[in-house]
Amino acid sequence: MFRWMLGGREAQSSAEKNPVLCIGEDQPKNCFTELQVLKGHFDIVRFLVQIDDFRCASAGDDGLVLVWNIETGERLQELRGHSQQITAITSFTCNNGLTSHTGLITASSDRSLSVSLYQITCLLVLERLCVWLSGGEELCVWNKDFQLHCHRQNHSDTGITALIELPKNCIAAKLCNIRETCLTFHIQLSEMCHRNQVLVGAMSSSDGLFASGSHAGELILWDAIDWNILAYEHILWEESHASAQAEIRLAAPKPSEMSIQHLSTNGKLILAAVGSGLYVYSVQTRTVVAYRKVAHDSNVLHTMLLSDSELMSCSEDGSVRMWEIQDLPLPAEPASPGFFGLWTFGRSNKQTGPPSKKIVDVPNSRTLELTGDLIGHSGAVQMFVSFKENGLVTCSTDHLLILWKNGERQSNLRSLALFQKLEENGGL
Repeated sequence: MFRWMLGGREAQSSAEKNPVLCIGEDQPKNCFTELQVLKGHFDIVRFLVQIDDFRCASAGDDGLVLVWNIETGERLQELRGHSQQITAITSFTCNNGLTSHTGLITASSDRSLSVSLYQITCLLVLERLCVWLSGGEELCVWNKDFQLHCHRQNHSDTGITALIELPKNCIAAKLCNIRETCLTFHIQLSEMCHRNQVLVGAMSSSDGLFASGSHAGELILWDAIDWNILAYEHILWEESHASAQAEIRLAAPKPSEMSIQHLSTNGKLILAAVGSGLYVYSVQTRTVVAYRKVAHDSNVLHTMLLSDSELMSCSEDGSVRMWEIQDLPLPAEPASPGFFGLWTFGRSNKQTGPPSKKIVDVPNSRTLELTGDLIGHSGAVQMFVSFKENGLVTCSTDHLLILWKNGERQSNLRSLALFQKLEENGGL
C-alpha cells in the first residue's frame, strides 16, 4: 500500500515479481514425448552414474544401488551392502591386459569404505594411474585392490566434497568453509595451492583449465598448470531499470539468489546454476554469452551443456527444462516518413525534443529461450544423466527415476520391430 501511494506499483508488478518463463503443451523442439517411471527405491534418490551406453546406476538415502537398462527400463541388479545412506558413487574400468570390466565404488554414512572413522563424501578414479581417491574429513589414495596407499587429514571446518583431476598428476579439492576452499594437491598429497573464496563447485573446463564458483556468486577460471587466476567474474543479477520511480528496498537480496550451486562445461562454455537462474560464460572470449535470472521457481540443482547452443537444467521445483542459446533480434530502425513526411501542415520546423541517440549494438548479445519443460516428478529433481539419442534419466526426492525417451524414435523402433516380426512369421 505504501509503495502504491508512492507511485511504485507498476515497477513492483513488472520487475519484482519477475515470473518464471512458461511454455505451453506445444513444444516442437522437445523430443522427449515418452516417459517411463522406474520404481525400486524407497527413499530419496540423489545419484545417477552412467556405466555404458545402455546402463546406469542409481543410489540414495535408502542405501541401495540399482542398475538399470535404459533401453527397456528393466532393473538389472540390486546391490545391498550399506546400512545407511549413500554419500558418493562413481564408476571405474579395470583392464588386466586381456579383458576389461566396469565396476562401481560407493561410500556411505556407515563409513564402511574408509579405513579410518571419517565419512567419505566424494570419489575420483584415476584410471591411468590405477588409483582412486576418496574425500571427506581426510583425503585418501587407494590402489585397484582397495588398499590404502596414503592419506592426509583435512584440518578445516568441513570436509572435502568434490575432487577433479588436473594436469601434472594433481587434483583440485572442493572445501566448504570460509578460510581455505580451493586447494590443489600433488598425487603425493603435498599442498600446492590457492586459498580464495567459499568454493561450492569445481570442474574441469578444458585442457589446462578448470573453474570454481562460490556462494557469493564468484566464478573463477584457473590455470591448472600454474594455478593462477585467468579470469574472474562476479555474477550479480542486475536490477531492472524499467521504471524511474523511486523504490524503497525493504530487504537485501537473499544469499541463495547469487549462490553458485552447480557448474558444468563442454570445454568451450561454462554453465553456472546461480540461485534459480542460469549463467553461460565463454572460456575462449572470457565474456558472458547469455543468462536468465529466473529459470526455475526454485534453486537449480544440476545443469548440463548438450551442445554449444543447447543446455538443460533441473530444480527443486521438480522440473527439468531444456534451453537454447539464441541471438537477440537486431533493434528496429525508425521507419521513413515517406512522401507525407515532407509536409509539415503548419507545424513548426523547429525540433521539439532532443535529437534521438543512435542505439549502440552490443556484440554477441544472446538470450536463453525455453524449448522444453519435462514435468513428471513430484519432488525436487536431484540430477539427470543424458544418453543422447537413447534417452534421459532423472532422479528425485519422490523416490522415483523417470526415463525420458524420444517419442518419434521409439515409434519408429516399434514399427521396425513389428515389420521384422511379420517377416519372420511370413506375414499375418
